[in-house]
Amino acid sequence: MSLFLFPTSVRRDPEIDAWMREQPGDLGAIAQRWFTVLRNCGADVRELLHDGHPTACVGPAAFAYVNAFRSHVNVGFFHGAGLADPSQLLQGTGRFMRHVKLRPGSSVDFPALELLIQRAYEDIRARLEAR
Repeated sequence: MSLFLFPTSVRRDPEIDAWMREQPGDLGAIAQRWFTVLRNCGADVRELLHDGHPTACVGPAAFAYVNAFRSHVNVGFFHGAGLADPSQLLQGTGRFMRHVKLRPGSSVDFPALELLIQRAYEDIRARLEAR
């Protein structure tokens, strides 16, 4: 069972808040909204900037990230390939990772995305407990 571990993750990383302030308009608002959801998954959530984007962890184990691009924001999941996704929001073909693309002005099934985030959080918690 592979985990993507970041022992330097912290409860609240001020670099992430600075990253959020640098994101323009609607893209910044989308990134902020969904990273706040990640932060609020549980008291054991930690965070850091990894490869230049905000990453949420359970303790040291990464479960999700946000990243802003020119026209969209990704909410990504480090073990997204194994998540149940009945709404078919997840994109990608990697061995483990999947993401959801969010564009300003486009609709997304918010409850379904919130459920994916909760599932990703619970999945990584279970993986940590099983170690």
